[in-house]
Amino acid sequence: MANARALDKRRKSIRNIRKITRTMELIATARYKKAMDRAAAVTAYTDRLSHIVKSLAASGTEVQHPLLQPRDETKAARILVLSSNRGLCGGYNAGILRATMPLVKELSASIPKVDIDVSGKRGINGLKFRGLKVQEEYMQFEDQPAYAEVEKIASMYLDLFISGKIDRLDVVYTKFVSTSKQIPTIETLLPLGSLADGDDQPVTVGPNKEYEFLPSAESILEEVVPTSFKAKLFKCFLDSAVSEQVARMIAMKGATESAGDMIKQLSMTYNRARQSQITGEIMEIIGGVEALKK
Repeated sequence: MANARALDKRRKSIRNIRKITRTMELIATARYKKAMDRAAAVTAYTDRLSHIVKSLAASGTEVQHPLLQPRDETKAARILVLSSNRGLCGGYNAGILRATMPLVKELSASIPKVDIDVSGKRGINGLKFRGLKVQEEYMQFEDQPAYAEVEKIASMYLDLFISGKIDRLDVVYTKFVSTSKQIPTIETLLPLGSLADGDDQPVTVGPNKEYEFLPSAESILEEVVPTSFKAKLFKCFLDSAVSEQVARMIAMKGATESAGDMIKQLSMTYNRARQSQITGEIMEIIGGVEALKK
């Protein structure tokens, strides 16, 4: 049986680890709530933008914009992978990498040029370990991505797409569905396609329009379409941030519970070892007393 002192030392070590994991769980919970509030607000904003474009189409205005038009031939594609800077978040980053590798293989088979951009140290290291070259690296995003930082990246992709340097942009991120469900998702953001996808709000068709567009619907589209792309990309970053905190919260909760179970098991083993040690010492004393009597 293991030495009682060694068991007690190990038990104290696990108790210290449990304190750390419990603290990390509480921090992740607080960050998750803040990130969730921001993601909900952006979701409402993007839905409203989609509703405006749907209203434009219903009013008889032809929706045309370079960002909405698919290319006849895709010569260059870009992949943006959203991962985390830190670990201890369960299978969050592993799920992202599992979704990325088949996408890279699929696009590389039919498109001459495929570049990969990655946000997060874990994703950067993971893809480099798998032999892929990373074009752009972003490590400034944590649990509260700033819109100004995301807008810079979005503007870069808009310039590349409009100038014809890229014909397609895919984003690999973890979509937040609920606290118990986060799905690694691949979404094609450029070309945008229909901006009204996913919008179920009813729209009045015909002359009884909900809005009056001044100076014109076309001029408003020039602003709405790029803004919609930026908002969608920002929502991807926010979904990733929320999913990361949920994954870390669940992982740290599991680690805390496992540490508690280990402490209970070690306490039982320690008590048996201590009891055996005390029994041995008593037997030695009795043996010594009997020897003195003789």
